[in-house]
Amino acid sequence: MAGGFSVDLNALGDAVGGINDTLDEVQAHDVKAINCDSPAYGHDRLASTVADFCDRWDLGVKNLATDGQTIADRLNSAMQAYEEADQNLAAVFKGTGPDPAANS
Repeated sequence: MAGGFSVDLNALGDAVGGINDTLDEVQAHDVKAINCDSPAYGHDRLASTVADFCDRWDLGVKNLATDGQTIADRLNSAMQAYEEADQNLAAVFKGTGPDPAANS
């Protein structure tokens, strides 16, 4: 299509699905589960360092998951808007949709 563009709705849907699958996997594996009781490390300072690392890592994972959900939501909204526009345009060409000149 010269001078135009096209949108691969299947690719958008696949991207949304992939992001959601990844977010489901992230939620299924809690970072806090890595942390053990202090005696398991054999050293209090090491246990404290691991606990601190896990707390920070958990916060980072939560922030990334929030950002990922925002991206998935926006991609999904874009996909729905393109699908609606596509359906409306198809209806106009079939003569079953609203007259685009009626609003001029």
